[in-house]
Amino acid sequence: MKLSFQIKTFEDLNTTELYAVMRLRSEVFVVEQNCVYLDLDGKDQKSRHILGYLGSELVAYCRIFDKGDYFEEASIGRVLVAYAYRNHQFGHELMRFAIAALWTCFETIKCTISAQLYLKHFYESHGFVQEGVSYLEDDIPHIKMNLKQ
Repeated sequence: MKLSFQIKTFEDLNTTELYAVMRLRSEVFVVEQNCVYLDLDGKDQKSRHILGYLGSELVAYCRIFDKGDYFEEASIGRVLVAYAYRNHQFGHELMRFAIAALWTCFETIKCTISAQLYLKHFYESHGFVQEGVSYLEDDIPHIKMNLKQ
């Protein structure tokens, strides 16, 4: 099984796609992680949305930002794979695509992320290195990580 990816601006997302994105983000970040927070943070309009489909089903997602739109450097965030599909290495496939998309969309591979601490090794496997100490974001331990070239 291999995902097919699409990159869309906020304006390019149709209502069905936007609903699927918001539903999947809510399933993972609010319900599954039992974390009450405001997912609609006003940053979706600035980002490019990467949608990973298995057939017609959205099973992976993240958003990417140009430098200055979230961090000083470009950024990848809201990285997720639907629970039922986590044993297929789709997270790795998504991250490889997202890192390549930074170059395609913004002509950079300098990248900073705010990663959930328990995913540190996952992001390290894609070339990210921790900077500083952990901090709480929405009551979940996070770390700042930078992509090293």
